[in-house]
Amino acid sequence: MTTDISKKGPEDDVPKARPAEAIKAIPVRHFGRYVAAVLAIGVLAAIVYAFSQGDINWGAIPDNFFDERILKGVRETLILTFLSMLIGVVGGVILSVMRLSKNPVTSSIAWFYIWFFRGTPVLVQLFVWFNLGFVFDYVNLGPIYKDEWSDFMTPFLTALLGLGLNEAAYMAEICRAGLLSVDEGQTEASHALGMSHGKTLRRVVLPQAMRVVVPPTGNEFINMLKTTSLVAAVQYYELLKYAQDIGTSSGATVETLLLAACWYLIMTSILSVGQYYLERYYARGSSRTLPATPFQKIKANMLSLSNRGGGVS
Repeated sequence: MTTDISKKGPEDDVPKARPAEAIKAIPVRHFGRYVAAVLAIGVLAAIVYAFSQGDINWGAIPDNFFDERILKGVRETLILTFLSMLIGVVGGVILSVMRLSKNPVTSSIAWFYIWFFRGTPVLVQLFVWFNLGFVFDYVNLGPIYKDEWSDFMTPFLTALLGLGLNEAAYMAEICRAGLLSVDEGQTEASHALGMSHGKTLRRVVLPQAMRVVVPPTGNEFINMLKTTSLVAAVQYYELLKYAQDIGTSSGATVETLLLAACWYLIMTSILSVGQYYLERYYARGSSRTLPATPFQKIKANMLSLSNRGGGVS
């Protein structure tokens, strides 16, 4: 006679769990997105259809795209943009340092400058510079320079002063924000090492402030490129002024304005690419991994598509 000595523990009475079934995820339908996409496509199609039915000589745009006067206007626009931004950046740095100075006189002067030039439209400032000849007959700098105001204040100088001095007020606030973003401990540590205030500003504060200053400066540069079109009002010949003259002489007014818009788009697009890489350069110290460049994104997408194609085959 055999005896069964097997014993059952309490764990043997617990029912075994069944294997979990795969969860079937049902994507949420966003009907609002579909409606918005249809409406956007409908509005875009309506605009395209309206322009296609309008009395526009589209052939005038490629015919004049590389006209000698248009290319000269593009060159003058770029020169004016770079010089105005140079005045704006240099003036902005000086004004921001004055604004943060403990000297009440220099701080007040910088505050008044920023308040005045930011508070008045740039077109009004251009007209003021252009019409100062009604107030002053001569410009007299003593033994250095003396001439009639009309000969001194040329349209180019009017445009340069109007755009550059106005931009300096905006760049001053951008630079001030960048300087304030640097921790005060950096300045205190530099002073503890025996560095002067000016050397601390050049070697320690400004390099760290560039990460904050560069992105809005790039936006200001692109904005300045478009703002140069205002100087046509003071008879300075740049892209828009040349386009207006060609449109008046040829009768293709709207076509030449669209041509100018195309050139502005090309220039701003190129500057936007440069701004992206400049921001990426100064982001090296604040981010562990830099964002992928457009070329890297295209390469990654191509590799992923090729891998998918290889897997399917």
